[in-house]
Order: sequence, then C-alpha cells, then structure tokens
Amino acid sequence: MKAINRLFCSLIIAGACSLNGWAQENQSYFLHTVEKGQSLYSIASMYSLPIDEIVKLNPGSDQKIYVGHSLRIPRQAANVQQETYHTIKAGETLYRLTTIYNVSAQDICNANPGLSASNFRIGQVIRIPQSNKPEAEQQKAAASQTNIPAPVQSRCQEMHKVKRKETVFSISRQYGISQDELIAANPELKKGGKLKKGTLLCIPYASATNKQTSSTQTTPTDKQLFNESKKETERYHTLKAAVILPFGEGVSKSESARMVEYYEGLLVAVDSLKRTGTSIDLYAYNSGPENSSLQPLLAKPELKEMDIVFGPLYQSHIKTLSEFCQQNQIRLVVPFKQNNTVFRNPSVFQINTPQSYLYSEVYDHFLRQFPGANVVFIEATDGGVKDKAEFIKGLKEELRNRGYSTKSVKEDVTAEVLKGTLDLSKSNIFVPTSGSNLALIKILPQLVLTVREQPEANVHLFGYPEWQTYTKDHLDEFFELDTYFYSSFYTNNLLPAAIHFTNSYRKWYNKEMDERYPKFGMLGFDTGYYFLKGLSRYGSAFEQEMGKMDYIVPIQTGFKFQRVNNWGGFINKKVFFVRFTKNYELIKLDFD
Repeated sequence: MKAINRLFCSLIIAGACSLNGWAQENQSYFLHTVEKGQSLYSIASMYSLPIDEIVKLNPGSDQKIYVGHSLRIPRQAANVQQETYHTIKAGETLYRLTTIYNVSAQDICNANPGLSASNFRIGQVIRIPQSNKPEAEQQKAAASQTNIPAPVQSRCQEMHKVKRKETVFSISRQYGISQDELIAANPELKKGGKLKKGTLLCIPYASATNKQTSSTQTTPTDKQLFNESKKETERYHTLKAAVILPFGEGVSKSESARMVEYYEGLLVAVDSLKRTGTSIDLYAYNSGPENSSLQPLLAKPELKEMDIVFGPLYQSHIKTLSEFCQQNQIRLVVPFKQNNTVFRNPSVFQINTPQSYLYSEVYDHFLRQFPGANVVFIEATDGGVKDKAEFIKGLKEELRNRGYSTKSVKEDVTAEVLKGTLDLSKSNIFVPTSGSNLALIKILPQLVLTVREQPEANVHLFGYPEWQTYTKDHLDEFFELDTYFYSSFYTNNLLPAAIHFTNSYRKWYNKEMDERYPKFGMLGFDTGYYFLKGLSRYGSAFEQEMGKMDYIVPIQTGFKFQRVNNWGGFINKKVFFVRFTKNYELIKLDFD
C-alpha cells in the first residue's frame, strides 16, 4: 500500500510539473492558425519577427506550412512595440478581454480594424494595445503599499491627444463618461466647432452616478460593444489626393516613362469623376531617385491633410511613406512593388498581389475550372523554370491532395509520346514548367500536332501572365490549343471601355501608351477611379463598403481586396483566367 501511495504521489507531482511546464511554455508563445495564401514570410512580417524565430518553435515550418495548422509564435519577441497578441479561446468575449488586459473595447477595436462581431471567434489572433490604466491609480496603489502619502489626485484621469476625425461624442464614449462631463472638464469645448487634431483634452473621472449606473448594467454582448465602438461616417466634400512617384533627374528614362504614363492615366480618372460632380484636389510630387530621402517632401504641411496617397515606386520609400500615412490616418495605395508594410499598417492597399496569395487563388480557380482533369506537366529546361518552381510545386501538391491524375514529360517530347499521355474520358491540361517564350517555341509544334492527330481529345494549354506579351507570335496556336493563362490584369482592346480610354488618352496626350503589360496608363486610371469613386460615395466607411463596389468595372486591373489580418492592411486577390477558344473567341473568366 505504501508503494502505491508513493507511486500516486509521484504521479501527482509529475503531473503538476508537467502542467506548470505547459503553463510556462504557453506564456512564452501564442498560436497563429495558418490561413489560405499565407507564407512563413508573411506571417513573420505580421509580427515583425525574423523567420528563424518562428522556425525554432515550429521545426519543419521552413519547408512547408499548411492551411489550418497552428504555429507557435514567440510572445516575447513579438511584443516589441508595447503591445501584445492574443489568440481568442473558447468562451472568451470582447468584454472579457477588456477586463483581462485593462483596456477599453474602443482601444481593442481601434487596434484591430478588421475585427467585428461576425469574425470574433476561436483561433483569431488580435492585437492588444498597451493598457491606459490611469497613472493616479498606480500611484495610489504604490502609496498604500509603502505607507507614503499619495500625491493629490488630479481631476484628470489622463490627457487625451485628439486624433484626426475624432469627436466629443466618440471620445466621451471611449472613456465611459458623458459628453457634458468632458465639456465641463474642458471649457474651451463649449464654443463648439470641429476638434483640432493634436489638442490635449482632460479626461475627468466618471461621476459617482455614472459609476453606479455602470455597475448595475448587465455584461454587454460582443455585438453591443462593436456597435458602440463604430466611428461615425465622415463624408468628404472635396477629396484630397496625392501621387508620389519618381519623375525627375536620377531616374532611368524607362522608369520615368512608366511613372508618367501612370500619372497621366490617373489624371484621366480624376477628370472623369469631376465630370460627374465629384470634387477632387490632386497633388503631384516627385519622390526623386531610389537613394533620395522622402523627409523633405513629407515635411510639407499640406501632405498631412491628404485623404489618400498613390505611390511610391521604390521599396526604400515605401516603409517611410507607410509610417507617415499611418501616423496621419491617410490611405496609401501601393500600385507597383510588393511590400511587407501591408501586414502591419491598416491604411495600406497593396495592388500587386503577394506571390503566395496569388498562387493560392490560381490553384482554387484551376480546380474549379478543370474538375477531375488529367494534368500533364511539360518539364522545361530554360532559365524560366526557376521563376515558376514555387508555382509548379504548389500546383502539383494541390492536385495530389485532391486525387487528380498527373504525368510529366520532357520538353523535347514527340507528338507520339504526348498522345500516350492523353485520357479521352477527361479534360487534358498541359502545363509547361516555364513561362518563357523559348519554352513555348519548343513545345507548341508538338502540341499542335498532337491535337490534330487526336481531334476527339479534350485538350487545353495552361500558362502564365507573361504570355500576354507573346500573343502576337503564337495567336493561332493559342486558339487551336484552347489556351488559358492566369493574370491579375488583362484588357481586350476591342472592348468599348478599352477603346474609349485609349481614344481619350490619345486625345489628351497626343501619343499612344507603351506596348507593355500591364499598361501603366490603364493601371493609373483603374486605381484612381476605383479609390476616388469609392471614397466620394462611402466616405470614411469606404473599407466596410468595398464589397458593394462591383458596379465599378476596371479596364485592365481587377480588384478584390482582403485584409491580411485583423490589424493589417489590404491585399488585392483578384485573378482572371484568359481563354483563347477553338472558336476564335477571347474570354476573360471572372470567378467571383
């Protein structure tokens, strides 16, 4: 019996140690659930961490991560900006989090603009801002512990610095006081008028009546707290927009020409909107070459009053401009380069889709367009293979997971061997592992011969955005092979909208747009028209109403924005499939 008791006690002690170890480990990390399109790079960017910090806690994650898989994120390393991250657990509510972290629901909502009552669910990671616990309370607690008389308590629990677009109503709700109490503590507010950004306001302690009322209230629901935290929608009487791009000395001629064409397209969009009654003030600034500083430009007082900024071009400028826009609550549309500021700045709109998100969308569309197909990969040997390695690897994995039959052949394969890969009961999709023109030149003759010798087979060729630049060289073969390629941008120059814009551009500037893809003039028009039209219609509620903007049909660039996380900005996930049919039709397939 003594031996049994000793064993039982040992098990209890071991269990306690195990639980204690788990608790300590759990305090050292939080869990991030991998979502579609996320990569290790994008996840590390969200938390401002080096990738190897995540790999240490998640061995093998540098090789592969899976949708739905939970990654351990080191907590101490991620909390470098006086904030913490919290993974929502079963039974937790927004109100419960306000008590755990001693912050208001308004503060949590402000730190997580992508959070709502509908997506407040288990597994979601949210950012918790630093506690605003009144300093007077801390002094009082410290004094009671040391028996030293506390200093005379200020009538202000804290000083609030007015942010852009805040109102007396929103500030009073944020601190749980009445508007009358706020005005009484700040007599200058009696004069009325709009609050000036940067003004310091005394936040008084809530009256006893308010405290008593609040103590008798029932616990608010998530929906109530989110509704109370909503900011009033502000309408823009005159939109202030800026474009910041490299135009001047030190910039290559080709680069400058692209930027000028983008700006010219943006001007056409502004003119089109002004003709419909939209009031817009557009400012243009030269960012200078890549090694120049943006600080002299950002010191201009009018820039702080912008509602939206388009640009810049260079990676070295994006971080600086992104921080400026975040500090001044200005939307930043980045039309060209991919950047990691979108993962932490809620004001950033990234037009050029990050590769992992783009490929994820293409895979989904591929599976929907070709259910149960027989997929044949044509293994190329040129330099373009490296560029498509990640795409091909991911597509093969998706097909294998969904039970598709796949085959691989060399690019020097004969038509006879290609015929042997066909399955007459299915669609047969040929996918080159390179997007280069050289690869097409090598494989197209044998593919065409195969289709001609096996006319009863259902055959398609599938490829890449750069094929738009080779269309003139291979148009007949593309039609004969019922070819598809994916792209985030495409226009048919025979469509009325494209014809109208091209004619307007030619009339305005007495020249043609450069023959490149994408056409930068159309990109300037599409981004300018989409954002300026949306802001003029929805005001400060633009982000919440973007789903209603399908009435805007861009000429070339599709828009489908999604927040990258609850505290970050938006990426564009729009992808088209362009099809050259055997009936000599050119179709843009939209999967929304």
